[in-house]
Amino acid sequence: MNKLQFFLGVVLAAILGGVTAVSLMQYFDEDSTANTNLQSERNIQLSKYLTDTAFTVPDGINFIYAAERVKPGVVFIRSTYNGSGQSFTNPLEDLYNEYFRNGEPRERRGPSRSSGSGVIISEDGYIVTNNHVIEDADKVDVTLDDNRMYTANVIGVDPTTDLALIKIDEEDLPFVDFGDSDDLKIGEWVLAVGNPFGTLTSTVTAGIISAKARNINILHDRNNRQIEAFIQTDAAVNQGNSGGALVNLRGELIGINTAIATFTGTYAGYSFAVPATLVRKVMNDLIEFGTVQRALLGVSIINVDARLAAEEGLDIVEGVYIQGVASESAASEAGIQPGDIIVEINGKKVTNVSELQELVARNRPGDKVKVTYYRDGGINNVYATLKNTMGDTEVVKRPEELEMEGALFITPTADVLQALEIEGGAQVVELGEGKWADAGLEEGFVITSIDHEKVFSAEQLMDIMADKSGGILIEGITSEGKHAFYGYGW
Repeated sequence: MNKLQFFLGVVLAAILGGVTAVSLMQYFDEDSTANTNLQSERNIQLSKYLTDTAFTVPDGINFIYAAERVKPGVVFIRSTYNGSGQSFTNPLEDLYNEYFRNGEPRERRGPSRSSGSGVIISEDGYIVTNNHVIEDADKVDVTLDDNRMYTANVIGVDPTTDLALIKIDEEDLPFVDFGDSDDLKIGEWVLAVGNPFGTLTSTVTAGIISAKARNINILHDRNNRQIEAFIQTDAAVNQGNSGGALVNLRGELIGINTAIATFTGTYAGYSFAVPATLVRKVMNDLIEFGTVQRALLGVSIINVDARLAAEEGLDIVEGVYIQGVASESAASEAGIQPGDIIVEINGKKVTNVSELQELVARNRPGDKVKVTYYRDGGINNVYATLKNTMGDTEVVKRPEELEMEGALFITPTADVLQALEIEGGAQVVELGEGKWADAGLEEGFVITSIDHEKVFSAEQLMDIMADKSGGILIEGITSEGKHAFYGYGW
């Protein structure tokens, strides 16, 4: 190869290299532009998603707005028990250590106290808390965020949801607005506000929604009508947080903190709250009627899972399987049958028993709900008119309280009569100093006869006792279903 050929070869190689380099640069520029455009599109889609949903994540996940908005509406509650020598237990204390006595045994030998939290829901002093925070308390004291103190009146309680409503006599109070817990999404940021340990008042912690419609088997009802559809979060909740607020980043109430999952009695990673949609319904009932209006579909149910689907030859593996239908119930009259699988209530998806129970419990007797169910490979829709515990659609009124000798009596509700398997009686709902306490009666006791004369109502008890003197024999049944007799010199 001569020098001229060598020179021409070098020049040609340089030209080819330059062309290749320019082509590669154009290729990578085009690819980079494409990547940039793709990322921009993703950012636009993400921004649109956040804008279109029911929540907005502030820059830097800032919790200040929600905390400042909610904190003034969360109160500290101190429950005082004068002591009557009785001993009792609460499943929330036994399983989750959420009914607090500072580690002391439950035997009441003298005045004792427990503490918790509450949320102001109206400017005129209505406060929601947990039933187990104020249950059987002789006095309920409330301390506001600004340190003002009040003694509260108990308006009503609902052990089946572990909720209670109390009220203080004040106006123009800061309160927390209700949000829609149905809009919550797994992974959404939330804040828990309460008074852990009874000393760390007005504490705010943050976490995310870990799960919805959780059943952790801590509530118990004689008629198996407890409602557990808890919101699960990993916001730190401890002793004393019970009854406090769970809020979204807009500062709206989306749950009432109720229990923690723990082996030690303190926070271990998960906490549980009653969803706000259910809280609002229970509070409205207690304000309007003094008692909760329980609406029933009238079915016995279990979760659908892979095992049940295989056993029953089902084509779906989620929903609620109908094992039985009560006669003359809402479900029976709507044509729902054993073997049907409920998959929606009022257009809201149902995947388990907890979701179904909550969606039904939001209603009152007489309300119609749209039930979507699966049968023989097809989807069907019917409207069911829900009934109360007595089998009709009437509103249930709170029994009239009658006072005699330091005790308040009511005629037992249909639920109590059914649970205790009795026809009637006079139930002790509040017991102070007086002859009935001296005789040994306890709150919840139902008097069924005096000197072998049957008692069917509180009014009848008043009539019977009007002419009594000297020794009397009191017969009845305890709230645990045990028969008991008391002799007393009246």
